[in-house]
Amino acid sequence: MELAPFSARRIVQRFTGGIDGPLLALSLALVVLGLATLFSASYEQPARVTAQVSNLVVALAAMWLAARVPPQTLMRFAVPAYLVGIALLVAVALAGDVVNGARRWLHVGVARFQPSEMMKLALPLMLAWYFHKNESTLKLRDFTVAALLLALPVLLIARQPDLGTAVLVAAAGFYAIFFAGIGWKILAALGVLGLASLLPLWGMLHDYQRRRILTLIDPTQDPLGAGYHTIQSTIAVGSGGITGKGWLHGTQTHLEFIPEKHTDFIFAVYSEEFGLIGNVVLLTIYALLIARGLMIAANAATFFARLLAATITLMFFTYAFVNMGMVSGILPVVGVPLPFVSYGGTALLTLFISIGILMSIRSHRQLVQT
Repeated sequence: MELAPFSARRIVQRFTGGIDGPLLALSLALVVLGLATLFSASYEQPARVTAQVSNLVVALAAMWLAARVPPQTLMRFAVPAYLVGIALLVAVALAGDVVNGARRWLHVGVARFQPSEMMKLALPLMLAWYFHKNESTLKLRDFTVAALLLALPVLLIARQPDLGTAVLVAAAGFYAIFFAGIGWKILAALGVLGLASLLPLWGMLHDYQRRRILTLIDPTQDPLGAGYHTIQSTIAVGSGGITGKGWLHGTQTHLEFIPEKHTDFIFAVYSEEFGLIGNVVLLTIYALLIARGLMIAANAATFFARLLAATITLMFFTYAFVNMGMVSGILPVVGVPLPFVSYGGTALLTLFISIGILMSIRSHRQLVQT
């Protein structure tokens, strides 16, 4: 009879092995805030909340599996994952589904998924693997190869067009290259090159993307068109005041003024109902999540693990910064969801797999570098 508690404890320890409590608590806190906001934003369609809970269950299961995969095993999947991701992006370009004028989706059986989401993880894995392989002899040539590995998926995603995801994937690649130790002189040269490429890049943008950038300067130029999203979201954010209008009492939300209020513009709903105090709470949780991720990166056992953990962590920052900046009217509208808060199964799955990878890196931090 004495063995039962011991056995139960062993089972619990085996099931929770590798799970990082602070990471899980912080990400779930964001999800809870997201579900509460989604309930208000989807008051007329409660099925969205149920669907997001189902998405969460799948995402948590994927996180648990990812947390149990050692970083050495992740390294073996880096090249295949990148190649499969590129192949799927090419398949999207050739035979993807067109939704709202953009070709971003692939059908697999009865399901539909967005391959560009896969590149948010496949690219950091690939670059971390490449730099780890060449750690002792990193030269300008290696950074050039890394830039080419980054440019290929970014161009394929931007062509869909999906500027928001292209920005996130490009940011992930930049973080990996930066943390690999690229020199400041090279960064300065790249900055000059980037400025010089603005004019030709402007000519490559779609008309609606140009309008979004121009409207950022003065949304009132087209208040019922390109400026509508920015005007309505900033009204919602500002009208929340210090304490907010209260949960389920957002007028901009329930009078249907906020577009895409359950996905890209859910931060406007949150700000209107929870105000500045709610935003401080949200920002604090994000800051703690990012700090925890950087701590894991700093204590990682290998160069590969450090690069991967730092890149994933700063991806969370980029997600949140771009979304909040977009909703607040200081960045162009590019279609980036608020991490762990916005509705969406594919994005939530990617985010929790990323959390699982961070947990794996932490639990294997005592391994000897090979």
